[in-house]
Amino acid sequence: MSNPRSDETFRTIWLSPDNPAVVQIIDQRRLPHEYRVHDLHRWEDGLAAIDEMYVRGAPLIGATAAWSLYLAASAGGRAEFAKAAAALSASRPTAVNLRWAIDRVQARLAALAADGNIVAATRDEAEAICDEDVEISLGIGRHGLDLIREIAQRKDGPVNILTHCNAGALATINWGTATAPVYLAQREGIDVHVWVDETRPRNQGSQLTAWELGQRGVAHTLIVDNAGGHLMQHGKVDLVITGTDRTTRSGDVANKIGTYLKALAAHDNGVPFYVALPSTTIDWNIRDGVREIPIEQRDPREVSHVQGELNGTTVSVNTTANNTPVSNYAFDVTPARLVTGLITERGVCAASEQGLLALFPEHAEQA
Repeated sequence: MSNPRSDETFRTIWLSPDNPAVVQIIDQRRLPHEYRVHDLHRWEDGLAAIDEMYVRGAPLIGATAAWSLYLAASAGGRAEFAKAAAALSASRPTAVNLRWAIDRVQARLAALAADGNIVAATRDEAEAICDEDVEISLGIGRHGLDLIREIAQRKDGPVNILTHCNAGALATINWGTATAPVYLAQREGIDVHVWVDETRPRNQGSQLTAWELGQRGVAHTLIVDNAGGHLMQHGKVDLVITGTDRTTRSGDVANKIGTYLKALAAHDNGVPFYVALPSTTIDWNIRDGVREIPIEQRDPREVSHVQGELNGTTVSVNTTANNTPVSNYAFDVTPARLVTGLITERGVCAASEQGLLALFPEHAEQA
C-alpha cells in the first residue's frame, strides 16, 4: 500500500502483498485522526466493512463486494460464492455499483468451464474492476477539468468549488469522481479552492474529504451543511460538483442526503451544478429517481450521537434527549431539471436520457 499522499499509486482496497488470502482496506471510520489498514480474511469481513462503513462510496462498495466474492470463492468454491453473493446484494440498497459488481463477477464465473479455476477468475475480475475504476475516475477528471479551466480563464482569484459528502479518492479506488477534476486542476497549476460540506450525520466531508484534500495540498475550507446557500448568495461559489450513488437513465441522481438542497440553492443563485459519475453508477433500468430509487435508512444513533477524538481516544457522545425519535435517511434524489450537466468518463452531457445515450449508445435498447 502506498503513502496516501501519492497520487498515482494510492489505493483504497488491495490484495495483501504478503498473503493472497487477505484483502486490505483503509478503515475509514478512524479517519481523520488515525490512518489504519484493516484486513479482510473472509467474505463476511467484507460484508461487515460495507455495512459498518469501513468503506464508503459507490465505486469502492462495488470493488469491496468483488473482492469479498474472491474471498468466498477461495474459502468454499461455488457454493460459498453463491452464499456470499446473496448476502452482499442485500447489504446497501441505494448504491447501484454493489449489484453491478456482483453481477459482473457472477457473469465471469458463468462463462467459466466447470473445471475452471474460480479463485483465479474472481481475483482477475476484482483486479480488473479496480484498475478500470482508476481509469474511469481519470476520464471524469479530464472532462471536469475543462469546466474548471474555463472558469479560471475568465476570473481573478481561485476557482471556488463546493462539494457535498465524499466523492474523492476514498470513495473510489483512486482520484475520485467530484475531486478528480480538482486534482488535475491543481496539477495544471490552476488556483482552486474547495468548500467542504461537513455532511451530517456521518461527517464524510469533515472527516474524509477535508483530510483527503489536505493530504494532497488542495486549498479547502470546511463549512456546516447549511452554509452553502449563503455562500452562493454572496458569489463565493463558482461551481458545485457532487458525486452520485445511482443515476437514472433520465438523469435523476441519488446522492448523500442534503445534495438536493444544494441543487436548489445553486439553481436559485445561477451557480452551475454538476454531478460527476462513473458509468457504473447509471441504472439504465429506471427513469424516475424519486419514485424508483430505494433510499436507505440507517441507524438512528448516527444522528443522535457524534463521534470524535478525546485525548487520543475515539468517543461517541449523545447530543439528544433520551428517547428522542430519529429519522435517518441516508440519501436524497436530485431531479435532472436541477442538474446543469453530468461529468462522465466519456464526456460531459445533459442530465437527460438523450444526453446519456449520446455518450453511451450501447444502452439504447435497454429498458
